[in-house]
Amino acid sequence: MPVSEFRHFINGEWVSSERTFENRNPADNSLIGRVHEADKATVDAAVKAARAALQGPWSQLTVAQRTALLHKVADGIERRNDEFVAAEVADTGKPHHLAVHLDIPRGAANFKVFADLIKNVPAESFVMDTPDGGKAVNYAVRTPRGVIGVVCPWNLPLLLMTWKVGPALACGNTVIVKPSEETPATATLLAEVMNEAGIPPGVYNVVHGFGGDSAGEFLTSHPGVDGITFTGETGTGEVIMKAAANGIRPVSLELGGKNAGIVFADADLEKAVKGLGRAVFENSGQVCLGTERIYVQRPLFDRFVAAFKVHAQGIKVGDPNESGTTMGPVISLGHREKVLSYYRQAQKDGATVVHGGGVPDVPVHLAEGAWVEPTIWTGLPETSSVVQEEIFGPCCHIAPFDTEEEAVVLANNTPYGLASSVWTSDLQTAHRMGAALEVGICWINSWFLRDLRTAFGGSKQSGIGREGGVHSLEFYTELRNVCVRL
Repeated sequence: MPVSEFRHFINGEWVSSERTFENRNPADNSLIGRVHEADKATVDAAVKAARAALQGPWSQLTVAQRTALLHKVADGIERRNDEFVAAEVADTGKPHHLAVHLDIPRGAANFKVFADLIKNVPAESFVMDTPDGGKAVNYAVRTPRGVIGVVCPWNLPLLLMTWKVGPALACGNTVIVKPSEETPATATLLAEVMNEAGIPPGVYNVVHGFGGDSAGEFLTSHPGVDGITFTGETGTGEVIMKAAANGIRPVSLELGGKNAGIVFADADLEKAVKGLGRAVFENSGQVCLGTERIYVQRPLFDRFVAAFKVHAQGIKVGDPNESGTTMGPVISLGHREKVLSYYRQAQKDGATVVHGGGVPDVPVHLAEGAWVEPTIWTGLPETSSVVQEEIFGPCCHIAPFDTEEEAVVLANNTPYGLASSVWTSDLQTAHRMGAALEVGICWINSWFLRDLRTAFGGSKQSGIGREGGVHSLEFYTELRNVCVRL
């Protein structure tokens, strides 16, 4: 594909910077394009543009007019589907079919779902008695929170960015998006769709760059930003939360995890293997809700490990654009080294390598890419860093357990609390586990099944706040009470 240039999008126009950096395809390390890096002045211009739009034409639209525009945005994504798919595959290296069936459709759906939701969620109202025997009516009015800083991850770039931008715009806010430096393409392409749909200038802005001493820090520390939403690693979330403390600005943070899958002896083995196969290996293990720890009840343990090995052996690692490829590279050569460092640590800690553990053989044209093998271990102690720390790669450790109580202790023995999955044919066991596991979402006999109306977020060090459905509206709006004496 031709080398592209990724510029900032501010007030409906493209803006350049003197400093640029490379964006490379992780499948073969080829140059995709050069990305402009925002300085403080560029970020300040984006914030000013967002503030002006907030106080200007965007605020003058009715809810019906605003949501109609968001449907046009969704239609624009769908109309340019092939461009979005190509951009996402080139940036991330994920298999073509994954972008086609997950990333891009969900990106469009996020605008439609929240556009429809804002029109149909009522606000509270109460009639009260006054001290002198009269009556008063209290009712709530939702007002936009203001200018929202949206800091995005690289694993599901369009999907997770629109998961934030969709409800933010539906609620009447304006946004400045800082996509990951690894994946600038779809946020930039969406800017073209915004203009085509008639979104007023300044409502949707994009600034590119890195975190510290770059666009990320300049955006999250800017006093003109009224709220910050971020998905990414816990360490970065802590930095953003500290920055948001200046000015007492709210944050919504979906952070890291070390998610557990728990398989009881009465589980359907085939379904558990298939479901956890997705949870461990989909998107090269680069899914915040993915599973890196599997606990299997002892009577089923050996059969599960053998079946899971067969599943891993069936994964086709290769060119993301080739039919039949089920796993692409990890996001970058730097991230590959991080993942491989855990592969080496597992062996040092005495792991039994059931499958993988290194770098796969790939065609010569992909030799410079960020490739790692899908990997399964057993035999590690719970104290191993491989079991305790988020790796964010296509790997897992499988360990046995005996009792339900032991499974709960093992699964909860982590500073994180994002997600879990439980595999059992016993409904009572399922309900008990759902209540006992310290996570934001617990799947029973499934994984990655999401109703966008439900609350989504993490417990403990996996985040703060909830988004999805009305919970997104709570973050992206301020509730004002109006009390009218009758």
